[in-house]
Amino acid sequence: MCICVNCALVDRCITYHAVEAQHQQPHLTLTPDFDPIEPTINVNIRTQGEVIQLEWDVVGCASFVEEQGRWAKLRPGELIPT
Repeated sequence: MCICVNCALVDRCITYHAVEAQHQQPHLTLTPDFDPIEPTINVNIRTQGEVIQLEWDVVGCASFVEEQGRWAKLRPGELIPT
């Protein structure tokens, strides 16, 4: 699971913005202004017949600032990305 959902900086983060784009999800902000230090992204590749899916998850980041439930506070009522 992407650690960004519990990061105080998720709505300002350039890396999370790129992950949203990869997942074709609406952005939390159109103009992120925070460039995190040493984000680590896992990319899982799944194939179903000829269809290839990429799952991007930020699993580490030197800039991570924990705020439990930050993403859910920004998008109340929506399913938390996993």
